[in-house]
Amino acid sequence: GPLLERPLMEVRLGELHTWISTCDFSPQGLLGTVQKAWNSYYAKYINVRRGGPAGISMLLTGYCLLSYSWNYQHLKRYRWRKYH
Repeated sequence: GPLLERPLMEVRLGELHTWISTCDFSPQGLLGTVQKAWNSYYAKYINVRRGGPAGISMLLTGYCLLSYSWNYQHLKRYRWRKYH
């Protein structure tokens, strides 16, 4: 199909520059991309008939890692001042 309609995982390395140039980087385009990604994630991992805890646990793990990375610089500076 057309390059614009292909997902990132189906784009070849030589086509990556052209694929990125066809993306919509306006606020509305980015919001649409985030909505599409969330709907895809929700349909694959959360809204399933016989699903396990994988989808929600991945979401919680991502949140924990993101929270830790946000606070890591603060903790690192605090330890340096405390021991040196």
